[in-house]
Amino acid sequence: MIAEPNNSVIFDENQESFPNSPESLTTESEATVTDEAKTVTNQAASSEEFSLLGGMTIDALQEEIDTLKQQLEEQTQQVDAYKKLYITLAAEFDNFRKRTAKEKEELETKIKGKTLMEILGVVDNFERARTQIKPANDGEMGIHKSYQGVYKILVESLKRLGVSPMRPEGQPFDPTYHEAMMREYTDEHPEGTVVEQLVRGYTLGEDVLRHALVKVAAPKETDPNADQSESSYIPSQELV
Repeated sequence: MIAEPNNSVIFDENQESFPNSPESLTTESEATVTDEAKTVTNQAASSEEFSLLGGMTIDALQEEIDTLKQQLEEQTQQVDAYKKLYITLAAEFDNFRKRTAKEKEELETKIKGKTLMEILGVVDNFERARTQIKPANDGEMGIHKSYQGVYKILVESLKRLGVSPMRPEGQPFDPTYHEAMMREYTDEHPEGTVVEQLVRGYTLGEDVLRHALVKVAAPKETDPNADQSESSYIPSQELV
């Protein structure tokens, strides 16, 4: 008698299915699809997140650019304001420098003028001595030459300081430089002409240091019976 095969051994319900069984293939396919779906989902999520982050980055950069533009405009306005202030201060300083230099020059001229006015009296005495003293012998001539040498040195020093003597003889009377002390009636000179300089006048640069005291020509009277002197003093209140 032939024994029947034991099916329970071959097809044990408790045993695992064969690797290549339809059930095994179906399970593997489902797992693969699930993994691919997860991968696609993750990629989509990553792409959306990147787009969101990219949008946020552009907005932040644009906002920073706007802020920098505003700061640049403010700095430009500030620089322009500083430029205007610098130009104003430079102009004010230049005016102050010129005004100070002018005031200093005027003060120096004023002080120099006062000092020279005291020296001019000494010069006048030397000139009077030269015209009035007449040496009678060799000894007197030596003395005369000695003090005239001092006078010459003094005059040269005044020239170096900018002092110049006036030469008004034969010129029209000018009250800016001359002061009329006498009137001389004559037909030899036009009326108002300076005939003689009584006290020498001096200029310091372009300024009058001392007015020249002069004698001015006046026309003679036509009346022959008029009592005319050769010259006469001019009262201080009378204008020539």
